[in-house]
Amino acid sequence: MLFHSSVRKELARTFGATLVVLVTIVMTMVLIRTLGQASRGSVGPSDVMLVMGYTVLGYLPTVLSLSLFVASVGTLSRMYRDSEVVIWFAAGRGLAGFLSPLFRFSWPILLVIAALALGAWPWANQQTREMRDRYERRGDLDRIAPGQFQQSSSGSRVFFIDRDVTDGNTGSNVFISANEHGRQSVTSARSGRVDTIDEQRFLLLQSGQRLETRDDDPTLRVSEFEEYGVRVGSAAAALQEGSPVRARSTAQLLREPTPQHLGELAWRLGLALAAFNFVVLAIAVSSVNPRAGRSGNLVFALFAFVVYFNLLNMGQSWIAAGRVGFLPFVAGLHGGVLLMSLAWLFKRHNNWSLLDVLRRRSAA
Repeated sequence: MLFHSSVRKELARTFGATLVVLVTIVMTMVLIRTLGQASRGSVGPSDVMLVMGYTVLGYLPTVLSLSLFVASVGTLSRMYRDSEVVIWFAAGRGLAGFLSPLFRFSWPILLVIAALALGAWPWANQQTREMRDRYERRGDLDRIAPGQFQQSSSGSRVFFIDRDVTDGNTGSNVFISANEHGRQSVTSARSGRVDTIDEQRFLLLQSGQRLETRDDDPTLRVSEFEEYGVRVGSAAAALQEGSPVRARSTAQLLREPTPQHLGELAWRLGLALAAFNFVVLAIAVSSVNPRAGRSGNLVFALFAFVVYFNLLNMGQSWIAAGRVGFLPFVAGLHGGVLLMSLAWLFKRHNNWSLLDVLRRRSAA
């Protein structure tokens, strides 16, 4: 009981500290990227925090897996360096005995990783996509910003307003360039205001000039007006048909087992299976020579993590392209890593070495 409690307590402290550091790093990187998207007009400025929250939620399975792996390797490596593992070995505990306390500590985290990968990941992607689509479909008047050229949702008009007043419905020095129905026009006015007529929104311009040409007639028509109305209803851009694979629910992927859906499903299941394998692998790689460097194991753990997740991404693309089957890839990658980790673990547990095996065969 003392053995289990001591290992789990240190694992909890190390895991909590590692998770806080990694989440802080991920949030900073996502915030910088989201602000860049907002500055390019891909995300609404008011939705920056929501987009960042959904994106971080989607990254949580990977962050939790890495935190659990690093915490397990760091805790066991520290116990090796301080000779605590030797004490437990002398008390009759083998290296394989660490499997029980590690899995008793990590099983809630493994369940959370599986739930996030299978449920929260597609939901967060769907919410982010809806916010971006809603921002792209906003009305033409909502796109206008004083001092900036803005394109309409249909792409047929370009608006410019020098400055507006506090009510948000009037502005000065208005410029509109339009290319609609085979006609190109440039309209400028000293001022303009937004008004609603018969449930339609109009931009009423005062004291301006309009230049117009047709595709079938190169004649330039110039007209001046005291007041001119342009309908600017909230014409929305058409929704994109369907949704990306990563935004579809796991149940939908199972109902429609196309290669693209199976590739995405293999990636989501792979997150949970990889986290399970990392717990076993952490025990096998945590052996430390006290005279050697103290960070070698953590560097190897990070390298193994990167290689494993790159294999997951590569397998997703292979399954989507039909180059490999779903079950062969899942069984080959995750089953192979599990068998290799168990073999490595029991080699260290029984203190096997290739040299001893060769000596025994030669003696026999």
